[in-house]
Amino acid sequence: MASGSDFALAVSSELESVLRLETVNYFVTRRPWLDLYGVNVRPVAPVGSASRRPYVDPALIHRSLPDELLFEVFARMTPYDLGRASCVCRKWKYTIRNPVFWRNACLKAWQLSGIVENYKILQSKYDGSWRKMWLSRPRLRTDGLFVLQCSHISGLYVSRNTYIRAGVAEWKITNPVHVVCYFRYLRFFPSGRFLYKNSSQKVKDVAKCMNFRSSKADCVFGGHYTLSDDKVEAAVLYPGMRPTVLRIRLRIRGTTSGANNRMDLISLVTSGVNSSEASAPEEDILGVVEGWQDDETHNPDVPAVSHKRGMTPFVFVPFEEVETSVLNLPVEKMDYFVPG
Repeated sequence: MASGSDFALAVSSELESVLRLETVNYFVTRRPWLDLYGVNVRPVAPVGSASRRPYVDPALIHRSLPDELLFEVFARMTPYDLGRASCVCRKWKYTIRNPVFWRNACLKAWQLSGIVENYKILQSKYDGSWRKMWLSRPRLRTDGLFVLQCSHISGLYVSRNTYIRAGVAEWKITNPVHVVCYFRYLRFFPSGRFLYKNSSQKVKDVAKCMNFRSSKADCVFGGHYTLSDDKVEAAVLYPGMRPTVLRIRLRIRGTTSGANNRMDLISLVTSGVNSSEASAPEEDILGVVEGWQDDETHNPDVPAVSHKRGMTPFVFVPFEEVETSVLNLPVEKMDYFVPG
């Protein structure tokens, strides 16, 4: 039979364990709502309410198009089209927030940097957000749409320049002057290549021939470029009896966040190259002129010229707007052009 002292010891030990449990409960607060993270909970309506009926999306497109197919449609859209689609409804807005869409767009836009370097920049500068990286990091516009028998045509960077040329005096009475208007066209590709054309033709006429299948009569020349932050270094070789290399330095900017629809022309230099440099592969011309000074030339017959005129900033014109762009207006209807 247990003595009174043994019973007292048992009661004291039980009290001690209870006090210890209460102390633990005091310091470790129970938070049952933490178990609800990741669980979609729909509010329960009162019994008999119309809200207790099964939820049916009223939009016809959502009832007839499964979410999997909607995801595939978004995956094939350009980032600018995704931005427009996100304004349609709340469901599309949250669906388009999926980082998969923006990751693919970023890796394609900055493929010259490499996947590893892009991931480092993503974590160090943009808090791991692909969408933030797309909106904030300077890039060259290569977006466009599928036209002309499914060939991908992107937009063009266009620089409109004018100068006044004295005309021929007629009958010693008048001394006319002419306003000459010409354009510089640039089309960039994510692979590091670009096309360049200098012409007096309007945007709607040039857009049709700005591709690698253009003939020599179109006077479209191909070159290579590099992108470092918001600076663009590009070079293109003019073939002929006296080969000439055109070196272009540009700075990217935008009228709004993520637009990247303007480029300032920092410098435009033409220099001569020797026969061995001219015979180098097209993709090596940028490496050939790397480190050259503005007054450097490798052909005494072709002096280096640093151009100071025709330095109007470039404006990005999407292909779907080339027919309606104000750059197609004649000189008498638009005597000057301020790109902003």
